[in-house]
Amino acid sequence: MTHQDDIKLKPSVIFAFIKVLPLLALALTFLFLAWQLSAYFIVFSLAFTGLAWYRVLYLRNYEYLIGKEYIRISRGIFFKRIDQVEMYRIKDYIITQSFILQIFRLMDVTLKSTDIENPVIQLRGISLSDIIETIRERVQDARKINKIIELN
Repeated sequence: MTHQDDIKLKPSVIFAFIKVLPLLALALTFLFLAWQLSAYFIVFSLAFTGLAWYRVLYLRNYEYLIGKEYIRISRGIFFKRIDQVEMYRIKDYIITQSFILQIFRLMDVTLKSTDIENPVIQLRGISLSDIIETIRERVQDARKINKIIELN
């Protein structure tokens, strides 16, 4: 159940294809070997192409839902896993951008939390935005509502 204030994010299609480039390069290499040496290399080429498509689908099925009081991460194709972390547990925010991500205006966001099950939450391959400010505000609001006082 989503609310009107919830923010839904997904990894970009470009990010998914960047992540499968090594698999596609192997598939093309085996296709070239099949052309030069033996037709049996086509099997390896098809296998790596299948793995690449599965990886793209897997990455595209990630869904990050940022609500007022929680962050929910849903992933999986055949078997779904949904992790939920309360907002007041978030401690630190880190944005990382490799050179390739900078070119395509994407970013990886790492959230560190006090949750035992999910100490590190990664939002990978999302569009460049001010989502950190939104999360920070929601963390502060959740801490005020739940009367959480942070002691260092």
